[in-house]
Amino acid sequence: MIFLFTDFGAAGIYVGQVKAVLQTYAPKHAVIDLLNDASAFNVKAGAHLLAALAERIPRGSVTLAVVDPGVGGIRAPVAVLADGRWFIGPDNGLISVAAARAKKCEAYSIGWRPKELSASFHGRDLFAPVAAMLARGGRAQAKLRKGALAVNFGPRDIAEVIYVDHYGNAMTGLRASGLPRTARLAVRDRRIVRARVFSDAPSGEAFWYENSVGLAEIAANSDSAAARLGLRIGDAVGIASEQ
Repeated sequence: MIFLFTDFGAAGIYVGQVKAVLQTYAPKHAVIDLLNDASAFNVKAGAHLLAALAERIPRGSVTLAVVDPGVGGIRAPVAVLADGRWFIGPDNGLISVAAARAKKCEAYSIGWRPKELSASFHGRDLFAPVAAMLARGGRAQAKLRKGALAVNFGPRDIAEVIYVDHYGNAMTGLRASGLPRTARLAVRDRRIVRARVFSDAPSGEAFWYENSVGLAEIAANSDSAAARLGLRIGDAVGIASEQ
């Protein structure tokens, strides 16, 4: 299987072009949209969200990951094999958190280049063909050379809002398993208490909980926490003990 993780936008023209290339190079492989509305241009937020999602991606699959504001610049293309899962994308830190948290990881530079490579759409012209090659087992065709990531954010959590879904729930880059159950999350001069699930909080009240991918998420029962609290991607999140 090939998974897509991008900031291309689900409603635009770009995802379809990438899928057309994947169909050309790997017509027998399923292509699954993991996420196509990652925070635009925000590589660090994307890296932490990808790492959280990566644990539920099947081993043996390939993830094409593109949040690439430096496309056409000096950043290199990279392929990473982390705990049996391939990740293909720019060497700008996007894949680095998933790589750093893996028990076993190998990074490779990509030597293959298409005959025609646009300056602004490496996701379609370079990363998609290589992802398809690796899905078919074509490591030699991709001309991989073992190396190391040039940009590495490391395995540590990030105390920020990294994604806001269409419900208005704000995911943070904090893994809930590392937080005390009595902790309060401090955002925009508010201290948010924990609840187990939405129905444990009064209607409209903000709370935080462990979401389905293991992250601490700020939500509101039957309401938009982002609208209620004025939350945006990149907002700092503090941790305070209950008093």
